[in-house]
Amino acid sequence: MTKTTGMNITRRQILKVSSAAALIGAVRMAFPSGAFAASAGPEVASVKLGYIALTDAAPLIVAKEKGIFEKYGLPDVEVLKQASWGATRDNLVLGGEANGIDGAHILTPMPYLISTGKVTQNNVPVPMSIIARLNLDSQGVSVAKEYAETGVQLDASKLKDAFAAKKAAGGEIKVAMTFPGGTHDLWIRYWLAAGGIDPDKDVSTIVVPPPQMVANMKVGNMDAFCVGEPWNEQLVNQGIGFTACTTGELWKGHPEKALGLRSDWIEKNPAATKALMMAVMEAQMWADSMDNKEELSTILGKRQWFNVPPKDVAGRLKGTINYGNGRVAENTGLEMKFWKDHASYPFKSHDAWFLTENIRWGKFAPDTDIKALVDKVNREDIWREAAKELGVAAADIPASTSRGPETFFDGKVFDPENPKAYLDSLTIKASA
Repeated sequence: MTKTTGMNITRRQILKVSSAAALIGAVRMAFPSGAFAASAGPEVASVKLGYIALTDAAPLIVAKEKGIFEKYGLPDVEVLKQASWGATRDNLVLGGEANGIDGAHILTPMPYLISTGKVTQNNVPVPMSIIARLNLDSQGVSVAKEYAETGVQLDASKLKDAFAAKKAAGGEIKVAMTFPGGTHDLWIRYWLAAGGIDPDKDVSTIVVPPPQMVANMKVGNMDAFCVGEPWNEQLVNQGIGFTACTTGELWKGHPEKALGLRSDWIEKNPAATKALMMAVMEAQMWADSMDNKEELSTILGKRQWFNVPPKDVAGRLKGTINYGNGRVAENTGLEMKFWKDHASYPFKSHDAWFLTENIRWGKFAPDTDIKALVDKVNREDIWREAAKELGVAAADIPASTSRGPETFFDGKVFDPENPKAYLDSLTIKASA
């Protein structure tokens, strides 16, 4: 049976729309008073969402700035800046009803680490769910200016002699990431290990909140770091260091941040969860359009969001990379993706890789049942329900929960059906 509205827009008409911009227009016509105007609507008017000042938080910020949450029956959504990923974790453990938060823009592995009590006080599990991916690509591995003469790029082995010399002289090699077991920790570990540098033995890894990376590099507190944008670009714009590589060069089209919610909030508010998902999807479509990148950079640069010059955001948002070491690449295809290439859909196979890497580095036990844990935390079913309600084209809804085998820059292959074979192929690792 065909659904109609007062505007006489049918679901079939919406499904025929191919471009994101046209889809958004069709949805607005179909739901002029909000998606839930004709139904009971969301159970609540508000949800408290945390975010870190990183470009991949854009979908939540756009949904707030553009009134998209309100359109879907959630007029009082709060998008609250968090000081660090540790603060995000602590506020998720508290929950929105206890002056914490209900969900967040979050590093994809964190809902798994929190759900299993690996990173919570007294190791108390707090069930979390991933309902969407927020983006693909566009993180960076940056290095202090003193290492420019090594010529280091994708091949981290070019740093081995310089690191060894500094250690021999009594110095300590400090490599910063944003949260143990998080995406940035895993990217820089992968990069170092592929170059023959053991991240547990040859360097010291330290935790630094994303917005503090540039300031810490400026005063010499670290030799290298991995973080999301706009901080790598800001480092280059300030002439403090350079980008050795972007994470999209390590693994093209890799998953990054997720939209995570407390599982008990989802259980209490299923309609609000779907409404939230639909609003975020629409915001992702808007953010993905090249026509909107300048405006998006201006929005994110605002004092209440990132408090940075829009130029620190814009370049890599468009796929133009000034590495800061004499290399400038345009039209790289490494821009941050919010919607295209199934960026929004949370593939279970990708979560399996993050868990496997955390087994590699000792965060999870080797006998962890990866599939069972992914099935528990990954709620791609909610994404599919929201996509169907929104009228997303069939081509934009993956047929499978797996994207299949993934190949990395060093030739390693991760087959989600056989994580052990991948682990066995890796030379440097903490796990037995």
